[in-house]
Formats: sequence, C-alpha cells, structure tokens
Amino acid sequence: MKVIFRKFKQGGDIIALFPEQGNKKNLMVGSYMRVGQHSDADYIGVIAATTPAKESEYAELLAELKSIGYDDLQITRRCKPKYNN
Repeated sequence: MKVIFRKFKQGGDIIALFPEQGNKKNLMVGSYMRVGQHSDADYIGVIAATTPAKESEYAELLAELKSIGYDDLQITRRCKPKYNN
C-alpha cells in the first residue's frame, strides 16, 4: 500500500496519506495522524497545506502505523490518488 508522509506548514504535525484509498463520492483519500488517527482527507488540499516530511520527522508515525498492522507500506513522495466507488 502506498503512503505519503507530509508535514503541515502550520503546526508541523505529520500526516500519512493513502492515495490508493480514495472515495469517488467525496474525492477524499484515507489518512492517519497521531491525534485523530484514521480519517478522510482532501488530497489536493493537504498537499497544498504541507511540505514533504523527512524520514526523521515521520519515523514515529511510521512505527505507529506498523504497530497497528500496516506492514506492507510503500513510502513514496508522489502518487496520483485513485478514487474508487
């Protein structure tokens, strides 16, 4: 599963985006943050409001994802969202 780690320009929080878990009805993709955990996210909006996260910045979030069962992650910097449904 592809994942993109981004850092918010304001606040510096890290978000994991799952561009292959898109929903055609609302044009959202899956996401995960340490606070709030799983949620839908506006892919284009999040990309605009963030910068690419460095490995040292997303390491804790990656470890958390692996601890809850995400063991097949493919970290990428870019990926077009795939909207299903």
